[in-house]
Amino acid sequence: MPKFLINYILLGVGILLSPLSAAQAQSSACEALISLGLADGVINSAEYVDAGSFNPPTTRETDAYSALGAFCRISAVLSPVEGSNIKIEVWLPVEAWNNKLVAVGNGGLAGSISYNALAGAVAEGFAAVSTNTGHEGQDPDFLTDRVLLADFAYRAIHEMTVTAKSVVTNYYSVNPRFTYFNGCSTGGRQALTAAQRYPDDFDGIVAGAPANSTVRMTMQQLWNSRVVNSMRDMDLSSEDFAKLNDYVLSSCDSLDGLEDGLIENPAMCMADPANVPGFSQEEIEALRLIYQGAVNPVSGELIYPGFAKGSELAWTAMVRKEPFSYSNDMQTFVVNQDPAWDFMALDYSRDLSILDDRVNALGMQAINPDISEFINNGGKLLLYHGWNDPLISPFNTINYYKEVLSTIGSEAQDAISLFMMPGVNHCAGGIGFDTWSKLQVIDDWRESGQSPGRINAAHLEDGIETTRPLCAYPQVAVYTSRGDAGDAASFECR
Repeated sequence: MPKFLINYILLGVGILLSPLSAAQAQSSACEALISLGLADGVINSAEYVDAGSFNPPTTRETDAYSALGAFCRISAVLSPVEGSNIKIEVWLPVEAWNNKLVAVGNGGLAGSISYNALAGAVAEGFAAVSTNTGHEGQDPDFLTDRVLLADFAYRAIHEMTVTAKSVVTNYYSVNPRFTYFNGCSTGGRQALTAAQRYPDDFDGIVAGAPANSTVRMTMQQLWNSRVVNSMRDMDLSSEDFAKLNDYVLSSCDSLDGLEDGLIENPAMCMADPANVPGFSQEEIEALRLIYQGAVNPVSGELIYPGFAKGSELAWTAMVRKEPFSYSNDMQTFVVNQDPAWDFMALDYSRDLSILDDRVNALGMQAINPDISEFINNGGKLLLYHGWNDPLISPFNTINYYKEVLSTIGSEAQDAISLFMMPGVNHCAGGIGFDTWSKLQVIDDWRESGQSPGRINAAHLEDGIETTRPLCAYPQVAVYTSRGDAGDAASFECR
């Protein structure tokens, strides 16, 4: 029970407090946290935020904030080692706390508090915490500082979580029943890093589209620009990608028994760009290389898988002459550690194990499939990935899922689940069914011990909501030929 309940339920000999004095008591209890001592940091502010009054400092206001209940907002700076300056915020719902804590992840190079994710978690009844991972903004220069890189790679999320648990316990006078992590992309890497490096931090982890292989993933992302630059006069446009997508859908959309613009399992699609009229032979070979992914030209080893069939409409950000900035920065400052490095000089036949070992030592990868300690602690890992992801190959997440099962064995079967999302882009978006509560799924799983076999997800377009099941891999959603194709009840997982 929160400490402030004693203050605002009864006063003196049992006189009920007025709403104004109740709010004042809640505010006082929140503000008192300013004096809470932290092992490796200091609380800079502790403020009571009235319902619907929060204005995010770095993002535009949305309905999510106007509908948010009152909460206690704690801002702190952590310095676990000299040179660290990790900013965090802990949000504590004043009413209807569900006795659980959620740490939310970042995207890209991080550099800011994830306010939208904090608001979403608090709206579902969780206490929540976020961090900027120890630096401000998206300037990649911090990657050359080994302290700041370590904070970004692994330390900030761990230190944030330890601190947040302490703040929650002090405010509510009870330890959180469960602590979860929820993140996608960079947040997905943070999620897997926690499972592998800090197995005691979380009871349940949600990892979406994880950017967990810094070396190989960035080599594949730069592979696409290398392909474009190596082809004479190749300049594929969005119209070309749309033409390719039309052909892929006409070839593979009906494989799942329903023509609806979605390929339920792109791994089964054998569409070849050679059959698309108007492409030159050079362009056909380039497109095949993009689907294939990065390959060592000497050994023939697949370094990192390519994009899935059906994702072509979203290729404009990646399949172009200019290198993807995140990948170029990572290869320049972290992998190769050379500010003058040129992505066109990238050698795909070099010894990848040396690069993997170097970046593993920096903590910037989360590729270890042995998460047995996390699982033995009762931890649950929920993986998800959009099949149409144009940034991180969905096949990489499938491969990691299989590696965990192969490494750990049968005990992992009930502790890890993977959900592939047809038609969904990077983390969300696209024509697929991308709307579902990750926190509800991981919480239900942790509470019941029953792994999810099916998740009913939604897609909203022009004010009309349709639903479709997401099925635990390797199952896929199959239309029963009965009922509304826009209703999840008309599908089975097989």
